Amino acid sequence: MSRKPWDVAFTAEPEEVGALRRILRLHLGIWGLHEVCDEAQLCVSELVSNVITHVGLGTPATLAVSMSGTYLRIEVRDPDKRTLPTLIEAVSDAESGRGMALIDAIAARWGVLLCADGKVTWCELATERTPSNGHVGGTCVARAEALLDHYAVVEKPPGLGNPTKLSVLLAEKTLIDVIVDIFHWLRAHGCDADDVLDRAQTRFEAEMREARNLPPQGAQ
Repeated sequence: MSRKPWDVAFTAEPEEVGALRRILRLHLGIWGLHEVCDEAQLCVSELVSNVITHVGLGTPATLAVSMSGTYLRIEVRDPDKRTLPTLIEAVSDAESGRGMALIDAIAARWGVLLCADGKVTWCELATERTPSNGHVGGTCVARAEALLDHYAVVEKPPGLGNPTKLSVLLAEKTLIDVIVDIFHWLRAHGCDADDVLDRAQTRFEAEMREARNLPPQGAQ
């Protein structure tokens, strides 16, 4: 699966934290990185809160997320090069120091980069991906990933021509292989295959009813 880096600009305000956490969870779900979602959201909360507390309310900043090998990399950029996050031993009643101490405990590594227009505070979380193909689960999962990538780049399928009985049978066999591979992909990413099938069936039936101009199921 293609996991392209993405970023989103935000203003350092407390109400932005929840929105950024939701955006991150959505992207990680699409990327199949469910296993690090909670930790990643916590890191985003702490990095953004650090900007709010130590740089100032209303500061323009950017959240950037990418893959660094098998690690999930989270960056928060802000324009202040003077105020650098530091790791201190925060006692139980301390009002500061907890954020970076928490990130230090969760992340595999973290740091601060100075740049021309400010600084980047980053952390990286270890995932369950493998270096060879970016996933666990073997050949079946890899084939499903390739298919998903194909769907992502192909906008319109080519003309199929006039199918013969043999070509239909071969296509049916291929589709069965695809479905089985998708089941392997769902299992490898901790998804409920039965739930996905139920939702797909519900959507299919709704689209068929819409195509026949029938009222939604259950409507009077």
